[in-house]
Amino acid sequence: MKKDFLLVDGYNIIYAWDDLKELAEISLESARNKLIDIMSNYQGYKSRLTVIVVFDGYLVKGNIGKAYQHNNIFVVFTKEAETADHYIEKTVNRFPRECKIRVATSDGLEQLIILGHGAVRMSARELKVEIEYVNHHVREMYIQTRPPKNNLLMDNLDDETQKILERMRRGEN
Repeated sequence: MKKDFLLVDGYNIIYAWDDLKELAEISLESARNKLIDIMSNYQGYKSRLTVIVVFDGYLVKGNIGKAYQHNNIFVVFTKEAETADHYIEKTVNRFPRECKIRVATSDGLEQLIILGHGAVRMSARELKVEIEYVNHHVREMYIQTRPPKNNLLMDNLDDETQKILERMRRGEN
């Protein structure tokens, strides 16, 4: 079974989503962590999807780059002089053509480049809409499957068994 891949241009998404952009003005690290958590939750629902969130590290002197797994997704900080766009392009080229690869970025030039390499583009807005849909769907599933507040044994028994237990409670045989 082939897997699907979603590569996310981290800073592009952070600065495209108002809530993350506001958070980044206070703490860029907090905005990164929130995006990583959002993508981890999203991947939990999309189990066949491998999510890779890529952050630029190209302006950090002496940066050797870093890649690690956070829960169920991969997080990459590019090395010095390597942009997230460049890393994403190289990664898309490494995947076999039969893989379904989506790249989430609102960078128009990057979208054109990855399209030429066989990936599917996804704007920051489209990613946000899809994540909101998934979150809504998960909430609806939870509401439908959670037990009632008064989760009594009697509420979960068939009518015949309830009648037998009621007769036993009253001392009738």
